[in-house]
Amino acid sequence: MNQFKNLLVWKKGMDLVVEIYAHTEKFPDKEKFGLTNQINRCAVSIVSNIAEGAGRNSEKEFNNFLGIALGSTCELETQLLIASRLKYIEEDTVNKIIKSIEEIQKMLVGLQKSIRLSIQTN
Repeated sequence: MNQFKNLLVWKKGMDLVVEIYAHTEKFPDKEKFGLTNQINRCAVSIVSNIAEGAGRNSEKEFNNFLGIALGSTCELETQLLIASRLKYIEEDTVNKIIKSIEEIQKMLVGLQKSIRLSIQTN
């Protein structure tokens, strides 16, 4: 279960982190310890929870951490929408990133379903 680096959802999440950092470095300096920090931490939280869950002792624990990662995707989406409203990032850019987030969300939900099915059959 701890082969998280082989999971496509983790790889896409890592790409998302890099993209997020590239955009937030352009935010105003006054947001360095506010929205910039929050957005970056949230993006990192997605992949971190996937990795941590994969390293746990059971599928049930892994499934729980995937749920936390899923929550972080929703939080990230909300923060990006706030940044867009504040004109820190272009709306078109946010919409593109949100498509990536939605893809990751679908992958997380699919992985959770697969794990739940595995738990039920064991």
